[in-house]
Amino acid sequence: MMTRKAAGGLWAVLLTTAVMSTAAACSDDGGKASSTASKAASAAASVASRGSDVVASATAAAGEKLKGFKNGVNAKADVRLGSPSIGHDGRATARVTVTNSADSAKSYAVQINFRDPSGNLLDTVVVTVDDVGPKASKDATARSNRKLSGDIKADVGTALRH
Repeated sequence: MMTRKAAGGLWAVLLTTAVMSTAAACSDDGGKASSTASKAASAAASVASRGSDVVASATAAAGEKLKGFKNGVNAKADVRLGSPSIGHDGRATARVTVTNSADSAKSYAVQINFRDPSGNLLDTVVVTVDDVGPKASKDATARSNRKLSGDIKADVGTALRH
């Protein structure tokens, strides 16, 4: 019989893999879907190994937000991420800068993963940056869902533009 914790971890693995595979299918940069799926599976395995309902919940919420971003194309190259810091409330923040490489205004959905020094996923959030002008940049702040501590790293998991 599968425990509740194991079932939650398995669910997170399946959801993350499905979301990342879908995001790869929307890519307009010629990237390989198998590479993106492999990275998604690795991230999902990290979620499962932590066995945290909180992380699984954050991953599911991020997946839902990305799914709602219809007809998005891969825009990871348009995103720069600042070094994360821990605020007074104990939550990690990182500056997200989006530079629109298109010739018309675009909106972005950017998944930010907060990790420990070993690369284990601690939290994930999706930041939306709306109406970025053509060839212009716009900043936003990614803020973790929960308190984090120690040496926190941040990376861009997925970035979609439409």
